[in-house]
Amino acid sequence: MSSNEHKKGQLPMLTSMQLFLMTFGYAGVQVAFSVQTGNMGRIFQTLGSDPTKLGFFFILPPLAGMITQPLIGLFSDKTWLPKLGRRMPYLIGGCLVSLIVLLLLPNTGSFGFGYGSMTALWFGAVTVLFMDLSANVSMQPFKMIIPDMVNEKQTDKAWSLQNIWGSLGGVIAFVFPFILTSFGVANTAARGVVPDSVKISFYVAAAILLLSTIFTIINVKEYDPETLAYYHGFRSDDKTHESFIDILKHAPKVFWTLGIVEFFVWFGIPYMWTYSTGALSENIWHVSDPASAGYQAAGNWFGILQAVYSVVAIVVGILFQRLNDKTRKMTYFLSLIAGGLGFIIVAYGHTHVSSLIGFILIGIGWIALISIPFTILTNALDGKHDGVYLGLFNCFICIPQIVASVASFAIFPAVGKSMTHMLAIAGVFLMIGGCLIWIVKEEKTQVDMTQKGE
Repeated sequence: MSSNEHKKGQLPMLTSMQLFLMTFGYAGVQVAFSVQTGNMGRIFQTLGSDPTKLGFFFILPPLAGMITQPLIGLFSDKTWLPKLGRRMPYLIGGCLVSLIVLLLLPNTGSFGFGYGSMTALWFGAVTVLFMDLSANVSMQPFKMIIPDMVNEKQTDKAWSLQNIWGSLGGVIAFVFPFILTSFGVANTAARGVVPDSVKISFYVAAAILLLSTIFTIINVKEYDPETLAYYHGFRSDDKTHESFIDILKHAPKVFWTLGIVEFFVWFGIPYMWTYSTGALSENIWHVSDPASAGYQAAGNWFGILQAVYSVVAIVVGILFQRLNDKTRKMTYFLSLIAGGLGFIIVAYGHTHVSSLIGFILIGIGWIALISIPFTILTNALDGKHDGVYLGLFNCFICIPQIVASVASFAIFPAVGKSMTHMLAIAGVFLMIGGCLIWIVKEEKTQVDMTQKGE
C-alpha cells in the first residue's frame, strides 16, 4: 500500500484478490437461499396448499429478515473475537442452522403428515421460517464487510462482484432440478411428496453452503477494532450507548429516500417467486394441477428461467463495476424499466421464447436493484454503525414484501385468481420504483480526518 492508503479516516485501496476473497463466498449463501425461493411455491402447492393462500408462506422470509438483520447488525458492530473477527461468527451460526433446515424442508411431505394437512403445511412454514432466519444471518456478514473494509472508489466494484457471485450461486441452484431430471432423477412423486429432483437439489445446496462458509472464514481477515476506527476516523474507545432510535435519528437522508424507492421495487418481487411456476404452467403447458407432469415441468422451466436471469445479472454486473456518480442513477432507472417490462412479457406470453426474453429483461433489473442502492447507501455511511444501518435498511426490503404478501389475499381474487395478472402487477411496481430513484440525492462521508476536525 502507498502512504496515501494509510491516512487516518481513509480506507485503503484493496487488491482485486482481496475483493474476490471477501465476496466469493456469497455464492454459497445464495445457492442455499435460491434453492429455497426457487422451489418454495412448488413445494407448498405439492403439499396441498391452496394457491389463494400462498401469500401466507411468503410473509415468513421478509419477516425473518426484518427481525434478524438489524439485530445481527447491532450485535456484530459490538463483536470482536480475535481469531474469527466481527462478522464471521454470525456467518458460522447462520450456516449451521441453514444446513439443518436444507435437509428438512424438502422432506416435509415424506413425514406422513398427509396431503393438504395443516400439520404438513405448518411444519413446512416453520421450517421455512428457520431457513430464512439462518439465511439472513449468513448474508449479513457479507454485506457488512463491504462498508467495513471497502473505500468509496471501490464500492461499485465490490457490490457488483458480490452480486455476480450471488447470481452465480442462483444459477447453480435454479438449474439443479432440471439437470437432475435430465439424468433420470424422478421429477414427479406421490401426491403430497416433493420429487427427488428437488430433494437432491437441497442436499447439494447444503454441501456448497458449508464449503463456501469454510472458504470465507479462512480467507477473510477483518480489521481489528483499532484499525477499523483509524480508517473510518472515529474513536475505538468510544463506549457511548445508542439505541436503534438514536441511530435512526442520525441516519443520512439517503437512507430514507432509498427506503421509499425500495418499497415499490420490492413490493412485486414475492409475486415472481410465488406465482411464476403456476403462470408458466397455465400459459405454456395449459395445466394447473400441481401433481401433473406438466406442472412439474413448468417448475423445472422456471428454474431454468431463473438461471437465465442470474446469468444476465452476472454479465451486466461486470459492466456495473464501471459505474460512477454520473451514471449510477440513470443505469438504475433504465434497468428497472427493463425489468418491469420483462415481468409483463412473462405474464402475457405463451411460448418458451417469450418467457425467456422476459427473464432476460428481469435479469437486467435484478442486478441493478440488488447492487446500486447498496452502493449509494454505503457511500453515505461513516463506519461507526454500518452494521445497524445495513440491517435496518433491510427493513425497507422486507416491509413491502410483507405488505405484498398480505395484500395478495385481496389482490389475487380481485384479478380473477390469475397468476399471470399477479406477475404484471409486479412489473408495474418495479417500473414505479425505477422512476423514484430520481428523488435520491447521493451523499459522501469518507474523507480525510483533516476535514473531520482532527
